[in-house]
Amino acid sequence: MSTVTDYFGSLVFDDRVMKASLSAKVYNSLKKTIDEGERLDNQVADAVAQAMKDWAISHGATHFTHWFQPLTGVTAEKHDSFISPSPDGSVIMEFSGKELLQGEPDASSFPSGGLRATFEARGYTAWDPTSYAFIKGKTLCIPTAFCSYGGEALDKKTPLLRSMQALNKQAMRILKLFGNEDVKCVRTSVGPEQEYFLVTREMFDKRPDLIYTGRTLFGSKPPKGQEMDDHYFGVIKPKVLEYMTDLNDELWKLGILAKTQHNEVAPAQHELAPIYGTTNIATDHNQLTMEIMQKVAVKHGLVCLLHEKPFAGVNGSGKHNNWSIATDTGVNLLTPGETPYENAQFLLFLCSVIKAVDDYQDLLRLSVATAGNDHRLGANEAPPAVVSIFLGDELTAILEAIENDTPYNAAEKTLLKLGVHVLPKFPRDTTDRNRTSPFAFTGNKFEFRMLGSSNSIACANIMLNTAVAESLKQYADILEGCDNFDETLHKVIQDTIKEHKRIIFNGNGYDDEWINEATTNRGLLNYKTTPDCMPHLLDEKNVELLTSHKVFSVPELNSRCEIMLDNYNKAVNIEAQTMVSMVRKSILSAIDAFASDVASTLASKQAVVPGIKSAYETTLITRLSELIDEIDTNTLKLEEVIAEIKTNDNVVAISETIRDTVLPLMETIRAAVDEAEEKTDKDYWPYPSYGELLFSVR
Repeated sequence: MSTVTDYFGSLVFDDRVMKASLSAKVYNSLKKTIDEGERLDNQVADAVAQAMKDWAISHGATHFTHWFQPLTGVTAEKHDSFISPSPDGSVIMEFSGKELLQGEPDASSFPSGGLRATFEARGYTAWDPTSYAFIKGKTLCIPTAFCSYGGEALDKKTPLLRSMQALNKQAMRILKLFGNEDVKCVRTSVGPEQEYFLVTREMFDKRPDLIYTGRTLFGSKPPKGQEMDDHYFGVIKPKVLEYMTDLNDELWKLGILAKTQHNEVAPAQHELAPIYGTTNIATDHNQLTMEIMQKVAVKHGLVCLLHEKPFAGVNGSGKHNNWSIATDTGVNLLTPGETPYENAQFLLFLCSVIKAVDDYQDLLRLSVATAGNDHRLGANEAPPAVVSIFLGDELTAILEAIENDTPYNAAEKTLLKLGVHVLPKFPRDTTDRNRTSPFAFTGNKFEFRMLGSSNSIACANIMLNTAVAESLKQYADILEGCDNFDETLHKVIQDTIKEHKRIIFNGNGYDDEWINEATTNRGLLNYKTTPDCMPHLLDEKNVELLTSHKVFSVPELNSRCEIMLDNYNKAVNIEAQTMVSMVRKSILSAIDAFASDVASTLASKQAVVPGIKSAYETTLITRLSELIDEIDTNTLKLEEVIAEIKTNDNVVAISETIRDTVLPLMETIRAAVDEAEEKTDKDYWPYPSYGELLFSVR
């Protein structure tokens, strides 16, 4: 019987396969490209392509595709077969270095935010050799970047790679100042925890809202939800465990380090967490994980829901982005060190993150902004929309001591001097975790908890990498030209703490008092919705940051803002139209049919016993009639607003109308429908209830 170690990565053209199938010369050249960014010459590309094709065919592959991540939020692929005609009428299997390095999909058919006109179709995919090729089904998938004919990035991978390059450049400047001559590069690593819901296919197929939007637009609360706290870390149901087992097998074959699985807080909610990986590879793996999760669910008669808020009244699903910085020599730069100098270095990198998060709160917030995530943030299950950093009491106390030039008394009561050369060995993991914090330090990494479950992690990491790169650049500019490194370093750290301590908060992020404190007294931003935050991508300071580090060009930024708002508008518009359809085609007639039958029952009673009083039927009929009128009236208003929106082509104005008019109307309609569901006999109601959806998987 085979074990995980036997088949892990069996569908990946990884380092083991490359070393075995390439000549030493080709392998070493390819490794230099992967590890040091050296350009790959055509002869090496041809040799790699030949080996990759032979390996893929030996595993049953017949096609290849350049696998990329356009601005749709999902992945894209165009399959080409390996076959080429032979003079004798047969075919041969071919794959060239040119085909490996570059592909040409139609760029005009993907969102471009005005970067490309419809008639300007040409676009290019370019191989990312740092992310291993893999086999999916019978297709060799080659991870690539995607750009337009003019060189503009039309994907999420290209800016992510640029941001990693920017951070590496500035981090290397800092490390050289600390004498780290052996370090060749600095990389960020990410471990994204993925939450999701499972429902039966049978129930899913009966809910148009789930089919079209990924979330329930209606549904009254069941008698039991998550209030007993019995689902979180509870015994995993057999059918779910079978699903998780198959999911792990598929992910492990693809070299994805799926590590942890458990029940989450809400009924039918679960989580999968991987081991950390280099950020661009982790991003690829997370996109692939979401795809495989949904495919495996189908095999088990289930549907995997990745929407941030598929059910009202219970927790939504997030994706915690655990982010750290490490050198190629294996040193985590967010880990306290063994020597005073290592701790000074740790403090500087820690301060670079504090400064980055405070200076660019808006970029972090808008990097996770979607129509789905707006329902989740600040809902007493996820962090608030206000960005803050949790450091824990002990580390916060150390920073306060440095700020004030006062001694710090450690737990063991040892007096610690704060001069750079005598900084202490810091205690590790001596504070609790804070699940209410948007951005929490957890010992050697930061956990960015604001991402929604369906989000690509690329966007958040682009902004985080670039903001930290800017902090490090400013530090390096000061330290490289100073006369006294130690004194200047101490002042840089001290000044950062003084100027940015407002972003540090170790308390309950769910508390209304904190939101008031954050916005009123500390001046922190509170962008509750996507329309509130997304236009700030084009603020002068943000454009300067992202263009100066060559992560985005100005046209690329304009396109991103346009696309993200347009995606928001389209998502809510689909929800609104689905709501109208469900109301008009099923819900009103169901309520009316039940009310009519109750009225008939009442009339029958009165015919037998004239003058009989029946408060139950009378009250019920009256209220159902009122609800029918209320639902119909507000649905008509919603239809009118949807029609008005179609005549507007300004994405900002449309998003504001959706925020201010469409969503409140939808909430009003939902409240009335949910009340009607409570009062209507279940045999009349056209859709499965929340209880059936949440507790259908056994």
